[in-house]
Amino acid sequence: MKITDYSRPALRFGMLFTSSTKGARLSRRIAVSRLTEWGYATDTAALLISELATNAVTHCCVPQRWFLLRMDVHRHRAGPDTLRVEASDSCADHHPKPGTPTDEDESGRGLLLVDALATTWGSYTRSPEAGVGKTVWAECVLEAVQCTADTRPR
Repeated sequence: MKITDYSRPALRFGMLFTSSTKGARLSRRIAVSRLTEWGYATDTAALLISELATNAVTHCCVPQRWFLLRMDVHRHRAGPDTLRVEASDSCADHHPKPGTPTDEDESGRGLLLVDALATTWGSYTRSPEAGVGKTVWAECVLEAVQCTADTRPR
């Protein structure tokens, strides 16, 4: 099931982070915190955010560069809310492909995890107006957290 809805998102977050392991870790923590504030469970989303941010840093670690993490939440009249996570970096020549790691490999499983958890995912080269590089994106269904008062913004 493809869940992309290109209507205006109900909730949006975006921030630039340094292209470093610290930046990737910080992006995940802030994004998960934002999803929690919005009233959503974060298990699947946290893994997707972590993998996309880590890939942006690992495969395009250019000194003095940044990566952009963006999240859009779409609310649907029928069906669950959906999340689109995007990580944009400055390397347009390296589009991601899931690997086939062996048991001995210490890396190479991130996109396999994204493929298993996301409803759909992909990448595209950014337009010159948007900046150099590429964007890798993933979408998933969000689950609202049950609480005594509805804390989700309207």
